[in-house]
Amino acid sequence: MSNQSENSNKSYFMVGLIFLIFFVISLLTNIINAVLPQVKSSYSLSHAVAGLLPFAFFIAYGFMSIPSGMLVEKLNRKAMLIGPFLLACAAALLFGLFPYFPVYLVSLFSIGAGMAMLQVVINPVLRAAGGEEHFATNSVVAQLFFSSAGFVGPHIYSALVLNLENHTATNSGFIINFLSKVVPENFSWISIYWVFVVVTLLMVIILSLIKIPEIKLKSDEKVGAWETHKKMFSKKLVLLYFLGIFAYVGSEQGVGNWISEFLKNYHGADPATVGASVVGNFWLVFAIGCGIGAGILKVLKSRLVIKVAATLAIISLTFALFGSLTVAKIAFPAVGLFFSVMWSIIFSLALNSVPKNHGTFSGILCTGIIGGAIVPWIIGGLADLIGLRFGMLFLYVTLGYILSIGFWADPIIENKTISD
Repeated sequence: MSNQSENSNKSYFMVGLIFLIFFVISLLTNIINAVLPQVKSSYSLSHAVAGLLPFAFFIAYGFMSIPSGMLVEKLNRKAMLIGPFLLACAAALLFGLFPYFPVYLVSLFSIGAGMAMLQVVINPVLRAAGGEEHFATNSVVAQLFFSSAGFVGPHIYSALVLNLENHTATNSGFIINFLSKVVPENFSWISIYWVFVVVTLLMVIILSLIKIPEIKLKSDEKVGAWETHKKMFSKKLVLLYFLGIFAYVGSEQGVGNWISEFLKNYHGADPATVGASVVGNFWLVFAIGCGIGAGILKVLKSRLVIKVAATLAIISLTFALFGSLTVAKIAFPAVGLFFSVMWSIIFSLALNSVPKNHGTFSGILCTGIIGGAIVPWIIGGLADLIGLRFGMLFLYVTLGYILSIGFWADPIIENKTISD
């Protein structure tokens, strides 16, 4: 029995490890959603320049995704898991020590590069370790971990800011006392990056100590050479799904990054409390939606699910942008609920729509994460011209494209339902 288990390509331990990595990736990625108004205020930025924050982070996916996929064929998988966390740790420490805006942009790009490397490594392994027929469901569970960190991060940030602002040497613990010494006055939001130094260092230690099971990818799951990438990019279907990932991540970050600033501008809400809370709720409901979505995908085909999810996301966004503060505090998290299944469906539809070169395709799809750089930046530029509310209407374009996927997708392998 043990020999059969060892010979099996499935590894539940590896699947669990990947879920943990998704949690940490989100913790480092989605904190920008909560801190953006504070950063904008601290450095006196325009909306367009503030849009450079997600741009600096997510543009790294455009530079790193495909090279990372090719690099994983030359280095062992353990090195490709530890390296990105070392890079992120160094980048967070650099900004903590030198809290200047240009350094912050360099730090964000470096952390983004590390997260891009991780995404390229872990997605094909999740498909292989969990079984390709369960990839859609496992991807939703991975998103559950991802969004859970999106909920936790803003609450950690809010607690740090409030404790630092009310700090005295006698009523604060060791952590707050330490942070009060290393974080500049009126820049309390930087404290979250010291937390990231610790988190990423812990991941380096954990990954160094444990044995990473060997997951043997099929030849079609490995990343090919540049020639293979060029051939793949010449295919219409590959471009369509690349744009699907671009549109999804652009939509997710286009909403998440501007929630707190929107509530501050139009409803006078405090970014460190109300704004951070709504951002946290956006990711909490997102996490709940992942759990619900995993069940729904056992009953309904993914193409139908994405049609319904995209339609309801558009409706919820409309209420969030044009409703009262009370409505917006409900409607923005509702958008997160309907976003929750989109990544996993688009990614699994894409990989299950081609017969080979899944590793190469995964790298191309991860490159599409640059949508998280471009769309928030476009919204920021439009906000300076016509106001943030109308700038966010650009999201109708990206959500409309996601809706279209449900009509033209034609996968070779469909998600397995209980009726199959």
